[in-house]
Amino acid sequence: MVELLAPAGNIESLDAAIGEGADAVYLGLKSFNARMRTTNFAWNQFEAAVEALHRQNKKIYVTVNTVCEERETERLYRFLAYLNEIHPDGLIVQDYAVLRMVQEFFPEIEVHASTQMNVESSNAVRLLQKNGVKRVVLARELGLEEIKKIKNETGAELEVFVHGALCVSESGLCLFSSFLGGKSANRGMCAQACRRFYTAEVPGGIKQGYYFSPCDLQLIDQIPDLIEAGVDSFKIEGRMKSAEYVGSVVSAYRYVIDHYKEDKKGAIAAGKRMLASDFARAKTTYWYGFNSHEEGVQNAASKILNPDQAGGTGIFLGKIAATKPAQKELIESIKQSLLAANAGSKPKEMVRIQMAYLTGGSYEPDPGDSIRLHKKDDSGRESHKIRSVEIEADGKHWIDIPEGFTVGDSVYLLQIKSSSKRYNHVLPRDLSTYRKQPKDQLLPILDLMPVKDRELSYFPEGIYVQVSSIPDVFAIQGLKPVRVIIEYNSETSYDLLNHKTVLPFSKKQIFISLDPFCAASQEDKLSEELKILIEDGYVNFVVNNIAHIQMLNGRKVNLIAGPYLYTFNRWAVSWLENQNIGAFVMPLENSRRNLEATFEATVRSRVLVPVFAYPALFRMRFKLPENYDFTYFEDKEEKVFKVNSTADGSFVMPEEPFSIVDKMNFISAAGFKRLLIDFSKTKVSRSQIKAISSSMIKGQPLPDVSRFNWKDGFYSPQQIEEYKAANERSRMQKEAGKNTVTKISRNNSHSKGRKN
Repeated sequence: MVELLAPAGNIESLDAAIGEGADAVYLGLKSFNARMRTTNFAWNQFEAAVEALHRQNKKIYVTVNTVCEERETERLYRFLAYLNEIHPDGLIVQDYAVLRMVQEFFPEIEVHASTQMNVESSNAVRLLQKNGVKRVVLARELGLEEIKKIKNETGAELEVFVHGALCVSESGLCLFSSFLGGKSANRGMCAQACRRFYTAEVPGGIKQGYYFSPCDLQLIDQIPDLIEAGVDSFKIEGRMKSAEYVGSVVSAYRYVIDHYKEDKKGAIAAGKRMLASDFARAKTTYWYGFNSHEEGVQNAASKILNPDQAGGTGIFLGKIAATKPAQKELIESIKQSLLAANAGSKPKEMVRIQMAYLTGGSYEPDPGDSIRLHKKDDSGRESHKIRSVEIEADGKHWIDIPEGFTVGDSVYLLQIKSSSKRYNHVLPRDLSTYRKQPKDQLLPILDLMPVKDRELSYFPEGIYVQVSSIPDVFAIQGLKPVRVIIEYNSETSYDLLNHKTVLPFSKKQIFISLDPFCAASQEDKLSEELKILIEDGYVNFVVNNIAHIQMLNGRKVNLIAGPYLYTFNRWAVSWLENQNIGAFVMPLENSRRNLEATFEATVRSRVLVPVFAYPALFRMRFKLPENYDFTYFEDKEEKVFKVNSTADGSFVMPEEPFSIVDKMNFISAAGFKRLLIDFSKTKVSRSQIKAISSSMIKGQPLPDVSRFNWKDGFYSPQQIEEYKAANERSRMQKEAGKNTVTKISRNNSHSKGRKN
C-alpha cells in the first residue's frame, strides 16, 4: 500500500496529520534541516513523538537535509548518534557526509536521499542503492513517464512530492539566496528570491512582475496513475504551513488513495472539494502531461509561472489601513494556547502581535484563517494564523497580525479554517520522562587519501578555464590555460560528436563538464554520447550529478567532482573518494576558511578553486515564455541580473561576477595551485580577458564584482547572536574599565590633596 507522508512543522500539525490519516510524518529538529525558519521539535518532543507514533504503527522521518561545514561535522556526528539511539524510521539527507558517517558508524539507520540531493535518473538511483540508501525522494522537475522509467529500471523505493510549494530552480541547485547574503537554500536559510518583485528592461521601456514566483504543485488528479507507476510514498510539502492546511490536504489525498479504485472520477472530485479552502497559490501539475523532454522544455514555464500574481500568493484581503496595540488579555490567551500546544514546555517564541484594519478586499477573515502579509516595498513577507477578530459598532473588522507590518502593506488569504476539528494529541501531556539529548562524543579523525605519485598527472598545476561554446575555446587562449573545460550542452555536444571544429587544445588537455541536472528522459542518450566521446579519445570529465559517476564507472577515464557535488567537509569528500573520484572543484558557495579546514595542506593538490565565475543562481528546466522579452532585470535594491533562455533550460546569473582573481597569489601560496576561471553561460570578450589578466598580474581587484561567501562564509543566526553577545560583553568591559579608571583617578586626586 502506498504511504501518505505529511509535514509536521509543529505539534499542532503533527496532531492534524495523524488525525486525518497520514501513514507517516517528516519533521526537523533544531539543526541540520532545510526549514530552519519553522518551529521544529525540541529533543523531548521528538523522543515522545517517535514512541507515540510507533505505538500507532505510524512512521516518523527526520530531515537532515542540509550541507554541513567542516567545523560542524562533530556536532553532526553527535546528532546522528542521538538519532541512532531514538530510532526514527529514516533520515532524509542531502550531504554525502551523512551517508559516509552512517556507513561507518551507524549502519542500522535507514537513509533516504532528499530531493535536495538532485536525483532524477535511474543511474543516480543505482549508485545510491549500492551505497545503502533505502529510499529516494525524486527531484520535483520530473514527469510521470520519467518516474515510471526509474521505478521499472531500479525497483527502488521512491518518494514523490504531490502537493505544496515548488522551487523555480532545479532541486538542490539554487544559489540565488546564498549569493545575496549567504542565506543558502542548501543550509535551510532560503530567502525566497524567486518570490520577489523585479523590474525588467523590455523593448520600449520597463516592466515589473513576480517573474520567477512559481505556482504550487497539486497532483491529486494524478494519484491513481502514480500508484500504478509504483510510487511508494506521496509527500505533502508544508512544514511552515498551518495545522489546518496540513489537516485538509492530508484528508483530501487520503480519500483519493482509499477510494479511487471504487470510483476514480468521484474520488478525485471529492478530494478537490476538500482542497477548496487552500488559497495559498494558483495550482500546477508542472511537468506532468508532456509527451517528451523537448515538449516540456518548451511549455512547462506557462504551467508554473504567473508574473502578474503578487508572489503567487492567495486571495487579496486588502491593505492595512490602520493599526493599534493588541489587548493584554489576547496576548495572554495566545501564550496559554502556545503552552498547551507545546505540551506544557515553554515556547521560545514571544507573542508579538498588533491589531489591523484592512480595506480594499471582499472577504472578512475569521479566527483560524491563515494569512500572508507582504510589505509594500517587498522587503519581507510573513505567514500568520488569525487568533482574534474585533468588530466595532461601525462594522470595522480588526484582526491580529504580527508586529513589523504597517499601513499600506498587503494581506492575502492562504487558508480558511475548514472546520473546528480538534485532534487527539499525539504527544503525552507530561514529557518529563523524555530526557535524551546529543552527548559529547568525539568524532574519530578522518584523513583524506594521500596523493600518490603520478595519480594526478591529468590534473596539473595552473590556470583552468571553462567555457560554454566552441568559439570561446579559441577566445581564451590568451590566458594560457593548462586545461580547458568545455561545458557539455546542446551546442557543444553537436560540435564534439560530429568533429565540426579542430580545437586548439589536445583531447588530453580538455575536460568535458556535464550538466548538474540529469533527467531520466535524457540519461540514456547522454550515456551513449559519453561512450562515443571516450572512444574518440576524451578521457577527462567534470561530473556534477551522481548519475554521471554511475555512467562512467568502470571506464578508463579521469573524474573531477564538479561544484554541484557539494564538498563542504572532508566526510563528503571521503564519500566521493570511495566512488573513485580523486579531484574536486570547490563549491561556489564555499568560504576560504572552510576550504582550508576541509583540505589539509597535504591534499590541497586535489582541489580546483574557482576564482572567477558568473554563478547560475537559478537553473530552470524550461525555456521562459515568449512574453519574457528581456535579458536584464533588477531587484528593489537595484542589483542587476541577467537571464539566458536556451534549449537546455533557463539560467539566471548576476551582472556582477564572483571574482577573487586578485587573491590568486595568496590562494596559491596556501597550497591551492589549481585555479579556475569560469566563463560558463556567458560570452568571452577581449576586454574581459585583458581585465582578468591585469588583475592576476597586479593583484588588484576587478571593479564591480562580488566576493560571494569567500570572505564571510554562510549566514549563521547563531554566529550573529554570538557576535552580538561578544560585542555586548566588550562594551560592558570597556564601560567597567572606564568606571575603574574614573574611580582610580578620583582616588589619586584625593590622595594628592591629602599630601598637599
